[in-house]
Amino acid sequence: MAMSVGQGGDDDHSEVMSSINTTPLVDVMLVLLIIFLITIPVVSHTVPVDLPKERVEALQTTPQNVILSVTRDGDVYWGEHRVPDRETLVARLKEVSVKNPQPQVNVRGDLGVRYEAVGQVIVAVQRAGIAKVSFITQPPARG
Repeated sequence: MAMSVGQGGDDDHSEVMSSINTTPLVDVMLVLLIIFLITIPVVSHTVPVDLPKERVEALQTTPQNVILSVTRDGDVYWGEHRVPDRETLVARLKEVSVKNPQPQVNVRGDLGVRYEAVGQVIVAVQRAGIAKVSFITQPPARG
């Protein structure tokens, strides 16, 4: 609490000042805020996770593997033969799914194809009961 001290001949000027000076409080709070902002990233730890590295594996094509290609227009090809509709695709995949060991389905989607077309192929593979599906992509450029 601050008081006004001085020569006081008048009773009007000798009253007690009852306001709190908040400037030192704001200064201390700003310093504490800066200290917390600096120390929080050092204190926080993350869960140690071993992330996978980018790698390119050669595709091992076996005669049992099924390669499905989806063109830019959404047409589906089984190898080099066009599949007329989704139901035909599901029926052909069901025939293949009963083999032992079950073949792997490799999907090649054109860069400009809509996601919906590739998604419909994946749904057809799932409906047929195929367990292994992979996507064929181009490897990244070296260098």
